[in-house]
Amino acid sequence: MQFFVYVIKNSVTNKIYIGQTNNVEERLKRHNGISKNKKTSFTSKNIKNGIWELIYKEEKITRSEVIIREKELKSYQGRQYIKSLFKAQR
Repeated sequence: MQFFVYVIKNSVTNKIYIGQTNNVEERLKRHNGISKNKKTSFTSKNIKNGIWELIYKEEKITRSEVIIREKELKSYQGRQYIKSLFKAQR
């Protein structure tokens, strides 16, 4: 099984969310409140504030690798790395 760490950005508020999953497409649907899965997401509760878009993902082999990378991206240096990706896309 493959696992992913991902970064999504809200199209209206410009907030970012960093998470991990084994199914990025389904997880993005849950963030946007359009999944058939009954579980809701923290981000889907604020859907009136814009759509969440996938802006970055990394694939890892194990869940533990993904959790470590997620923590790295949530750190100050990780967030700076994500911001540098935004600048490179412009």
